[in-house]
Amino acid sequence: MSTQVLPASFYDRDVVQVARSLLGMRLVRILDGQRLAGTIIETEAYQGEDDLACHARAGKTARTAVMYGPPGRAYIYFTYGMHWLLNCVSQPEGYPAAVLVRAVAPLEGLEAIAVRRAGRARAQWCNGPGKLCQALAITGALNGIDLCDPRGELFIETGQPVPECAVKILPRVGIERVPEPWLSMPWRFVANSY
Repeated sequence: MSTQVLPASFYDRDVVQVARSLLGMRLVRILDGQRLAGTIIETEAYQGEDDLACHARAGKTARTAVMYGPPGRAYIYFTYGMHWLLNCVSQPEGYPAAVLVRAVAPLEGLEAIAVRRAGRARAQWCNGPGKLCQALAITGALNGIDLCDPRGELFIETGQPVPECAVKILPRVGIERVPEPWLSMPWRFVANSY
């Protein structure tokens, strides 16, 4: 199967649709000339200043400025004083929305990933947003990078779309202090087949 890097138009639409559509696509990190890659198997959508679980709820800041930029950029931030998290900016420029990539199934560069996730079983390498960033060496140095550039250090390629029957749609996690209706929004997508 031939692959191609997802274009900006893929991200320039409703963030919930983008979150669902990213399942089955391939996240690629080029590190020291080597491809580290995995199939995206879990995502969450965050939509605009009204979404009280979204970083943009406080408006445009130095931290969230990338979210207001063009679709198809990486919004990478540090959390809990220890983890980097990767998001894909979506919707038209000026509207702050992003998809958190929560998990990938490792496919390429397995030896390098194993070193970065030493002492853990393969099933634990990339099964969380902080874990996958550690495994693929994704840090704040890549914040704002164009995910649509096939010559870049980080991009997303076409993969195998996941059929509806193989997708769980759930509320987002890790946002327990957020009030309703945002707490229960069904904006988390998980591929069952991995």
